[in-house]
Amino acid sequence: MSLIILKIGGSVITEKSSISRAKDAEIDRISNEIVSFKKDSDSQLILVHGAGSFGHPQAMKYRLNEGFDAKGAYLTHVSVKELNSKVLESLNNAGAHALPVHPLSSCLLENGKIIDFQVGHIKVMIEKGIIPVLHGDVVMDRIKGALVLSGDRIIPHLAIALNASQIGAGSDVDGVLDNNDAVIKKITQYSFVDMRKNIKGSGSTDVTGGMLGKVSELLELANKGISSRIFNASRKGVVSRFLYGEDVGTLISDK
Repeated sequence: MSLIILKIGGSVITEKSSISRAKDAEIDRISNEIVSFKKDSDSQLILVHGAGSFGHPQAMKYRLNEGFDAKGAYLTHVSVKELNSKVLESLNNAGAHALPVHPLSSCLLENGKIIDFQVGHIKVMIEKGIIPVLHGDVVMDRIKGALVLSGDRIIPHLAIALNASQIGAGSDVDGVLDNNDAVIKKITQYSFVDMRKNIKGSGSTDVTGGMLGKVSELLELANKGISSRIFNASRKGVVSRFLYGEDVGTLISDK
């Protein structure tokens, strides 16, 4: 039975120019596309979502990536957990069985690097037909105290630990765009060297690295033989097309 890891960016499900404002209709649409696919397929699914306007403003205000701030860590986590609850409610209302997995409670960093990520409970959820729903979060760090861990960085770790076969990162653009707004159909470690200066970055404030950060994380995964796709999850039906294995967006591959 194959395992799919689907990441939905915060720009798709929140108003990133606002503070703590969700796009409820978009969340519901994506939930319905996921549930429709699950009815047709026996593939297992993990969902990871970005924080968008529910985490980035608090993390920036308290400068969590510059130094430890207990209040900032608390407020950031409370905010992202609120968005996670909205996603969970939508999925369960649509007919899925979904439960939260908060990285703050299951992950540990050391100087920004993941050194421990408990996946035992995630495996049990998957075996029982439950969709684990993770999210960008503030995570304790042995050296820094606490740092923001993006959903993009969670994907590679889970993919390797759980032997995922299909990885997708849904953003609010049609794929990785060059400086002429054209979709780059395929990126490898070798082509990335020449094209990275032409890749457009995030159009809004993002403390987790934007599009370049996303590509870099997925290239590390490609080097281990696991390909992935970056596609436009804000377009109706594209999440569904990805889940069914269609050629959407940009392929990140090792060759």
